[in-house]
Amino acid sequence: VQLQASGGGLVQAGGSLRLSCAASVIIFRANVVSWYRQAPGKQRELLATITSGGNTMYADSVKGRFTISRDDAKNTVHLQMNSLKLEDTAIYFCNVAAFKSVWGQGTLVTVSS
Repeated sequence: VQLQASGGGLVQAGGSLRLSCAASVIIFRANVVSWYRQAPGKQRELLATITSGGNTMYADSVKGRFTISRDDAKNTVHLQMNSLKLEDTAIYFCNVAAFKSVWGQGTLVTVSS
């Protein structure tokens, strides 16, 4: 299994980005999928999770601003990020619970003032 996160970039504070996670095999709809991020000098942080049944959970730091969703037709999981803050700057990764050791390269999000 390979995971590829994309959609990162440079955005001003208050702006929005939509991240995408693609997999080399069809696995998202039957698994728990999460988005994480890691900022320089900090530990990896769990942000959002979507279950196979479509239930979602969010970290307090992103609740109300970020939305995780799954597109089964495209085998893709998205993270819509709104009202971005400077502290959201990090590398963002997707992960599948059944393949916990698979991370991919991540996508860099930089929020500027």
